[in-house]
Amino acid sequence: MSTPDTVRFRFNQAILVASVIAFIGALPLANARAYLLPVLLVPLGVGVWAWRAGTDADSRELRLRALFGQRRIGWDHVVEFATDARGRAVARLDDGQQVVLPAVRGTDLPRLVSATGQRMPDESAETPGA
Repeated sequence: MSTPDTVRFRFNQAILVASVIAFIGALPLANARAYLLPVLLVPLGVGVWAWRAGTDADSRELRLRALFGQRRIGWDHVVEFATDARGRAVARLDDGQQVVLPAVRGTDLPRLVSATGQRMPDESAETPGA
């Protein structure tokens, strides 16, 4: 369950709509022969992933959710946030590991940091004499 102070990041819900349309479109193919029934599992799996996967952040921890399972990371293990070459947000942990945060873009980092109860450093204050 999410609390009011939990910040949730999810993938675009158009993926879920597309998976429903793909499931309906695959029904005639799957009904043609019994061995084609597993074709329905692909859009079903994509739909469940689109509905479930993402990142939740609150004042205690980060929760990374996938199709099956989730990973909880306490804020005391997060050293810093960064972005990778594709613009995705990455958390660097105290053990040297880098974890890509599902559904979090680099532009979402201020919202993510605000979930910790802290503030982002003011970039204009860091530039001396500009």
